[in-house]
Amino acid sequence: MTGPVDRDLRQRAHAVIPGGMYGHQSVGLLPDDYPQYFRSGDGAHITDVDGNRYLDLMCAYGPSLFGYADPGIDAAYIEQLSQGDALTGPGPRMVELAEAMVAVVSHADWAMFCKNGTDATTMAMMTARAHTGRKTLVLAKGAYHGAAPWCTPRPGGVIPSDRAHQQYCTYNDIPSLEAAVAAAGDDLAAIFAAPFRHDAFVDQAAPDADYARRARQLADERGALLVVDDVRAGFRVARDCSWSRIGVSPDLSTWGKCIANGHPLSALLGNDRARDAAASIYVTGSFWYAGAAMAAGIETLKRIRETDYLEHIEGLGEVLRQGLAERATAAGFGFRQSGPPTMPLFLFDEDPDLRLGFAWSSAMLARGVYVHPWHNMFLCAAMTPADIQQALDAAEGAFAELKAGRADLGPVAKMAFLAAR
Repeated sequence: MTGPVDRDLRQRAHAVIPGGMYGHQSVGLLPDDYPQYFRSGDGAHITDVDGNRYLDLMCAYGPSLFGYADPGIDAAYIEQLSQGDALTGPGPRMVELAEAMVAVVSHADWAMFCKNGTDATTMAMMTARAHTGRKTLVLAKGAYHGAAPWCTPRPGGVIPSDRAHQQYCTYNDIPSLEAAVAAAGDDLAAIFAAPFRHDAFVDQAAPDADYARRARQLADERGALLVVDDVRAGFRVARDCSWSRIGVSPDLSTWGKCIANGHPLSALLGNDRARDAAASIYVTGSFWYAGAAMAAGIETLKRIRETDYLEHIEGLGEVLRQGLAERATAAGFGFRQSGPPTMPLFLFDEDPDLRLGFAWSSAMLARGVYVHPWHNMFLCAAMTPADIQQALDAAEGAFAELKAGRADLGPVAKMAFLAAR
């Protein structure tokens, strides 16, 4: 809950930060009583600057896979940090991490590292254009591929030429995909695909295998590259590229979020077909060679290979899903849960302006559980059955509060994300 320290920071921020906050934590995108500032995280929990502790079902919007402040992963980071982080050139950790990524991801023959998901998706775009000598991208309407001008979901500061050479299709709709590819004609450079439909504000949907296979076929027929943007879902639905589960291999895949368990690192992986093109583009950053996050990534990859982390969070996710469905039904609410159990999205029926979603989320927060009213959430391996029970107990109370009419169902601000879609 918003406390005096958080409110003071917000007031100070307005003087020195445009709008007081930016990005996915911008004012108006979450209920007003949600804290903006946090002081610590441990395991599956976060603590805000006023000392309130929450079970965190956002996991920092995905980076926390094995939990906050994991001792083993952070020890690898700290050990490398003590030897050197951002140096004049990279250290051995870069080669070791590339070897580890290529060993885990079946379609990959090489890896390049950067810092944010937007870095990786932009590198994928550049590689595809370098490989083909063409310009046009096919993307699913509403899909999120980052926050650069060519892909940001908000229009501020974007001009038409930033979005030139793009054709849009509907995710999982083969005729729509074929029409977009036809519209691209001989200028098709790449087909971009999310691992599943994880757009904001709408139910998530698994990829249709026929749609994925058709995307692969169309890319091959046109000499274009197929890109799977696994920045959000990578290693949360499979120990490989997410589309490996349906037997479709991309030429390029983009990674980020959890590959170093919260330390800043992202990656572009590719097959040999795209190797020369990737070598031809010029991309860099002052901190892209920094070794500490790479050391954390190596330890994270070891956990991914050697533990049952995925089965653990899948099992917890199924228990959470079933328990929430039972409690929502008992309270008389239409409550939709979509997406993989490791990355659930919660939406209410007949709630076009998200009033119920905002009110329920605030009621959950008041009971010590941090959920999101319109973005998918993330489970992590540090969560326990007791944590899931806490979430279910909180949900039962939150549904009861909504049913009794005690929750605040006041107007929700028109959100720029929704208005821009």
